[in-house]
Amino acid sequence: MRNHRYKGAAKNWAGRWALITGASAGIGKALAEELAAGGAHLVLTARRTDRLQKLAEGLAGQHKIQVEVFAADLVRPEAPEAIHAFTTKKNIEIELLVNNAGFGAFGYAHEIPAERILQMIQVNCSAVAYLTRLYLPAMIEQRHGDILIVSSVAAYQPVPFNSAYAATKAFDLLFAEGIAEEVRGFGVRVCALCPGSTSTEFAEVAEQPARLFRVAETAEKVARVGLAALAKGKSWVISGTMNRLMMESQRVAPRGLVVKMAAKMMHPSGT
Repeated sequence: MRNHRYKGAAKNWAGRWALITGASAGIGKALAEELAAGGAHLVLTARRTDRLQKLAEGLAGQHKIQVEVFAADLVRPEAPEAIHAFTTKKNIEIELLVNNAGFGAFGYAHEIPAERILQMIQVNCSAVAYLTRLYLPAMIEQRHGDILIVSSVAAYQPVPFNSAYAATKAFDLLFAEGIAEEVRGFGVRVCALCPGSTSTEFAEVAEQPARLFRVAETAEKVARVGLAALAKGKSWVISGTMNRLMMESQRVAPRGLVVKMAAKMMHPSGT
């Protein structure tokens, strides 16, 4: 059942263009569907062209909006520039940039391939910073625009066996919060969306145990929470009441204890 608390936030971007990275699945797809239902035009980008095309055709047909597709792999350092060049050539003014693309790698840090860790930093951090830097100047000049950066509750503490991923999401959170304050006076809003366990392909890609996702929110609910917070001018939002309570409780607990508890919960053996 649709949560009416967040219903209608997407209408803030009706008739305007939103660019979503990682739009072919999970939270990115849910954000695309929510924005399309609100009347926004979309630029969808991800690695899988077939999925993008199918999604684009469905959303354009159902909601009578314009949808552009650009396949890009953000592991490649030049990808953000290519995406920006695409929208510039199409003369598309991006009103909402959604930095959603990202992935994790679960396990002992010394066993995860070094290339995988570096790719994760590239997608989760470098591409986010680069795309933000590319689209922000026009928003500043026009004195309006919005940026949603998908972080994670993992950003709030060290997460053993997900150490590099948590560090990249801490970057996203702090980057978003800092820039939000920088650009507030220019009429630009920036918000970090911090979901917990979510029903997406993330666990499979990161090779995380299914037991860590037994209690998970839907991608649709997370998408609505993020858009509502951005529309209200919040610089960050944690999706889910239990997630918010857990993050608050960690603030008063000894940091060493928090890390040990996280290690026990995340341990590959489950013990």
